[in-house]
Amino acid sequence: MDGVPDAVLLLGPTACGKSALALALARALPIEIVSIDSAQVYRGMDIGTAKPSAAERAAVPHHLLDLIDPAEAYSAAQFVRDATAAVAQVRSRGRLPLLVGGTMLYAHALRAGLSDLPPADPQLRARLAARGALAGWPALHAELARVDPATAERLPATDSQRIQRALEVFELTGTPLSQLQGRAQPSPLRLATIALLPSDRRTLAARIAARFDAMLAAGFLDEVRALTARGDLSPELPSQRSVGYRQAWAHLSGATGFEEFRAAALQATRQLAKRQMTWLRSMHDATVLDPFDAAAPATAARLLERLSG
Repeated sequence: MDGVPDAVLLLGPTACGKSALALALARALPIEIVSIDSAQVYRGMDIGTAKPSAAERAAVPHHLLDLIDPAEAYSAAQFVRDATAAVAQVRSRGRLPLLVGGTMLYAHALRAGLSDLPPADPQLRARLAARGALAGWPALHAELARVDPATAERLPATDSQRIQRALEVFELTGTPLSQLQGRAQPSPLRLATIALLPSDRRTLAARIAARFDAMLAAGFLDEVRALTARGDLSPELPSQRSVGYRQAWAHLSGATGFEEFRAAALQATRQLAKRQMTWLRSMHDATVLDPFDAAAPATAARLLERLSG
């Protein structure tokens, strides 16, 4: 990129070390961190989202954490608005915004711009949810493949939230979501992107398992028990469909034993990491670093120094 960007994105798969690297960079450079995480926006979902600790947030300014209640919804469009405002605030203080996370849909929306998509239709969503519960989401995924094969190809057959949205968009507009996304308005920000792509999948899988076990030791199941005890939440809400939380709801309801719950959560997290890396490989303008390379922090620091002007 020519010139100084408005912000730098630091993207990577779950458990690859994004947050630790971002904190190290922010301690050495005039940086504030902006979260790109669709689960960390929810209050009361701290352990299972690997949200930065109070001490980390006191040491380095963080933005877009704890924005809404888990009963509420949050969208890519809202994220773009909030992130754009946060970037302007950080820039007004003469600091570099470092946008850190792994919600690739949000990162894509910020990088490529937002599509002109219709707002949610609660009645249509309820009908689709009922059909998904009755026939199974793989059946609706097959239906999506007939009307929007490009979107279906990139979605797992169990991704109920995004299958529902893609079918909703098609029913409301008669146009496949993939076509509407191709008509995005350009991003208002000049962005540079650093993609953390691990060289060793086995190391990443081991880190995923170690982190999840640390979450369990820190009280993750108690956190989810508190969410289930509220009475106004359900496992169908977007907040509770987050990886780990979805499996914890099933376990706490008695549907799975502990070992089955742990295995399912790890499997879902590994699948998430695989999808995240697929997104990252499509970002051809990104600077790629191996987070497991000992030289990566120094390389990232030099890059940020240059980009900060």
